[in-house]
Amino acid sequence: MRLRASFRRLWRNPSIGAIFKGFMRSYLDFEKPIAELDARADELRTVAPEGDSVAVSEEITRIEAKATQTLRDLYANLTPWQKAQVARHPQRPHAIDYINALITNWQPFAGDRKFGEDAALMCGFGRFRGEPVCILGNEKGSNTEARLKHNFGMARPEGYRKAVRLMEMADRFDIPVISLVDTAGAYPGIDAEERGQAEAIARSTEACLNLGVPNVAVVIGEGGSGGAIAIATANRVLMLEHAIYSVISPEGAASILWRDTSKAQDAATNMKITAQDLERFGILDAIVTEPVGGAHRDPQAVIATTSDAIAEALGELRVLNQETLRRQRREKFLAIGRNLG
Repeated sequence: MRLRASFRRLWRNPSIGAIFKGFMRSYLDFEKPIAELDARADELRTVAPEGDSVAVSEEITRIEAKATQTLRDLYANLTPWQKAQVARHPQRPHAIDYINALITNWQPFAGDRKFGEDAALMCGFGRFRGEPVCILGNEKGSNTEARLKHNFGMARPEGYRKAVRLMEMADRFDIPVISLVDTAGAYPGIDAEERGQAEAIARSTEACLNLGVPNVAVVIGEGGSGGAIAIATANRVLMLEHAIYSVISPEGAASILWRDTSKAQDAATNMKITAQDLERFGILDAIVTEPVGGAHRDPQAVIATTSDAIAEALGELRVLNQETLRRQRREKFLAIGRNLG
């Protein structure tokens, strides 16, 4: 108890608190210049508490302004591989963060009624801006315990069968479906293959195509392979500015093509995995802008922007009847194959 109280006193101290907060920041490899500037600003705060020195305060302000501009310049010219790193940032908001912020009366459902529960794919019903919706979301987890529980967002067959169960319920009760996509791919383990992983993904994709209600998918981090498309075959596919979406991970592609995972950067560049590339190919319907420095630097802002984008997409789709929704969705994905084939 004494140790805890002492720590709280240290944290409230502006100088010491700055040091702890600096340790808690998580920088990517290419963000080293920003890390150095932030460290210098934190160091100055420790030697000159707030209000003690005008000159030091001015220097801190100058360093902070330079760090902000450096961050802006870096993120304006990210390479595909750097975007992949941002998309995987551990502090990036996850599906549960979006659900907690945007969905009221959230009621999660468990189990596929065939084998068991899969925590990697969260499914349930709630209200989005007062309207009932069905939510499907890949949850990676934000700490070690949660990541193990949710299997790092990689769903097993029972996860996709659970998704099918809820999509069929949503269709029956005329409830729109929102998918929050963030997975490296479906779980590739032997147990998943034994229980029909490929068939489960195909059935989930088919269920998306057959929906007579609007469905909107948002790639909030990684959109990996069939694990993503199983819940992202939607009337509207949105993607965060620094998210990635591909048939295989850059590391996986490098391993297959060159038998060398160190070539992942080359694979990322050639695979066209960024939101900007995919919008140009007509695979995406819209890009959701992220705060400067990525979604992890201002989760509340990116969640609010995503909320507006989802609301706009649902508003456009609500006026369409069931057959039009199904036809539009099928034509959308058939056109992708025809245009890129």
